[in-house]
Amino acid sequence: MPDIFYVLLRRMRAPLIVLILMYAVSVLGFTLIPGQDAEGQPWHMSFFHALYVVSYTASTIGFGEIPYAFTEAQRLWMVFVIHLTVIGWLYSIGSLLTVLQDPAFRRLRTEYAFQRSVKRLRTPFYLVCGYGDTGGILVKALADEGIKSVVIDRDENRINELELNDYIRRPLGLLADAAKPAVLEMAGITHNYCVGIIALTDSDQTNQMVALSAYLLNPDLRVLARVESAEAGANIRSFGKNEVIDPFETFAGRLAMAIHSPGMYTLFTWMTGVPHEVLREPLFPEPGVWILSGYGRFGKALCRHLQQAGIQMQVIETDPVRTNAPPGTIAGSGVEASTLLDAGLKRAVGIIAGTDNDANNLSILMTARELKPDIFMVARQNQRDNGIIFDKANFNLIMKRGDVVAHKIFALLRTPLISHFLEAVKARDDDWANLLVSRILGVTTDEVPYLWEIKINKTRTPALYKGCLAHGVTLRDLLRDPRKREAQLPVIPLLLKRQEQVMVLPDADTGLAVSDRLLMCASYPTSHDMQWATQNENVLHYLLTGQETSGGDVWRRLLRYC
Repeated sequence: MPDIFYVLLRRMRAPLIVLILMYAVSVLGFTLIPGQDAEGQPWHMSFFHALYVVSYTASTIGFGEIPYAFTEAQRLWMVFVIHLTVIGWLYSIGSLLTVLQDPAFRRLRTEYAFQRSVKRLRTPFYLVCGYGDTGGILVKALADEGIKSVVIDRDENRINELELNDYIRRPLGLLADAAKPAVLEMAGITHNYCVGIIALTDSDQTNQMVALSAYLLNPDLRVLARVESAEAGANIRSFGKNEVIDPFETFAGRLAMAIHSPGMYTLFTWMTGVPHEVLREPLFPEPGVWILSGYGRFGKALCRHLQQAGIQMQVIETDPVRTNAPPGTIAGSGVEASTLLDAGLKRAVGIIAGTDNDANNLSILMTARELKPDIFMVARQNQRDNGIIFDKANFNLIMKRGDVVAHKIFALLRTPLISHFLEAVKARDDDWANLLVSRILGVTTDEVPYLWEIKINKTRTPALYKGCLAHGVTLRDLLRDPRKREAQLPVIPLLLKRQEQVMVLPDADTGLAVSDRLLMCASYPTSHDMQWATQNENVLHYLLTGQETSGGDVWRRLLRYC
């Protein structure tokens, strides 16, 4: 990027030359025109006095005729200097304002300020490419967790929206094309504090270019990319250790899970929620015949996942030949009652409106509700602006690409232990998931549970680290309430990872060791009590022995009022 001061001086070259010549001519005239001193003797003004007089004259201050009264010739020259300097300054100031208002210079000034802000970052941050539905949810979730974001988007309205939103950790925004490596470099892709890049643009090609740039400019950088085609996903996975999220595949898998394992679906939904999100009521869709309207990318993913789960599907598609729809597909849009009845709506247990047209999806489900009020309805919402009417329609489940991708990415970013936990619980049955869901309801409020990782090491948990080395600490000790050790904190230890061993819902008598990693589940305020015990030796000593050490009265009184 060219230097902003160099560009400004280059644009102001002519006005500056005019000002220099104007002052030079004015000063030279005053030094050459003879004057008179107080005794009436001939006197020539020095260069210093001439510059002084021209300076206060050009700035319209006008101190007067100094050091002596001017002669007629000097006053005549002063008249010329007054008009000359006024015209010169008007021209120069007008030129400066023109430069400052020039769109190209304003963009350069914005990029210069953005680049300086990025260079001054001294905390870990994520580089987010694309501030649409997904980016908005993700940036807010990261800000609530105290994590900085640097955002790139080509839409000026989205960048303006980013600047207007009130985030706890204010993100930096740049109006630019994330597909250009120079833009990514300006945004901090090679910055020491950049911990990852998230490609969320609406173009698979752009997301692939972002992943390639990250791989070549900063190979150790973690990359998560959204894709909507299998080909793009395969391309991005083919180099580096990139993670790819397909919203259609993710949602289709979750819907299949909701049908055959509603308890597991609820658990997965809560585990991948963003901070302060309201808990969703558990869904209980029935197995049976399901109707799917729309056999595009979303429809194909749904059919594949639902059929693998043993769920019978009846497809409705406007152009079955073009989309290569399965045999038995009903030709039609699905908005007509006759088409839905031909598809067997009366015997179906659920219907999915999965076209790429929001108006059609709404019409399909409204018609289905008229024909069969108790049918389970799933809607695909394509446009963010239509969220109000989709929410008002009160469907059982709404597929919003932004929500699906943002929730999965945030779960991956928060801590890798969540992925280990979700992978491990897939082998459990739905009764086990329902029991855990009931336990989670007992430790949370009306928001999704807060998940955090405790890693036992000298830096992050110094008190717990020393305790494990000195006399041993069990998980039960860590679960005690710092205000009253006989009571237990409302916390669920979801997972303990020790080297390559993973323990789901570890027993309270499990002994803790250095380098253990724990995934905990509770409400947000409760997490602070447990984290305090891992960092404060006095608190941990009280939990282990029941005895207060020196300074114990102070922290006990503080805890009483927390």
